[in-house]
Amino acid sequence: MSHEGLLVVVSGPSGAGKGTVLKRLKDSDDSIRFSISATTRTIRQGEKEGLNYFFKTRDEFKSMIEAGQLLEWVEYCGNYYGTPKEYIETTVKEGYDCLLEIEVEGAENVKKAYPDCVLIFILPPSFEELKRRIEKRATEEPEIVAKRLQRAREEMAYIENYDYVIVNDKIEDAVENLRSILKAEKLKLNRNRKMIEQFKH
Repeated sequence: MSHEGLLVVVSGPSGAGKGTVLKRLKDSDDSIRFSISATTRTIRQGEKEGLNYFFKTRDEFKSMIEAGQLLEWVEYCGNYYGTPKEYIETTVKEGYDCLLEIEVEGAENVKKAYPDCVLIFILPPSFEELKRRIEKRATEEPEIVAKRLQRAREEMAYIENYDYVIVNDKIEDAVENLRSILKAEKLKLNRNRKMIEQFKH
């Protein structure tokens, strides 16, 4: 069947548990790779080039922007962060599924550049549960919690752009649902045209 990997974009509000779901899937599946961002921030102790980030100077990063080498990029807290196209394209061609955790606005840009990508939105079981999870962290002021909840409502306006929705109630179920989506996508007829063509001659 299809030998190329999938480009999978995962979004969802803060507190939905996206990172945990993706890490559990990757840890249990050798065919999964996470997209690696480029950044101008200083490398931290324990981080490795090409594993955690592609570390760039500001001039190098700006050159990547000008050359159209980034799928999307932002400036945050004085540093640039972006998604290099080359890493994604190479990963997919080698047969690995490349997972990209990204904001809803960025997901739109990815879909425009790669129409075959799979967009998945991860939700908590309810808005009340989302509020509980954010408050449980106990690391943020009430104003920040309120901002995160407002942002979650804003992100919901984009959900119609996505192909699938996963409700992260039990982590094991969410991981299995994500795995099922990837399996089903690889069986789609349009991803297996070359194999099908040989039966027509």
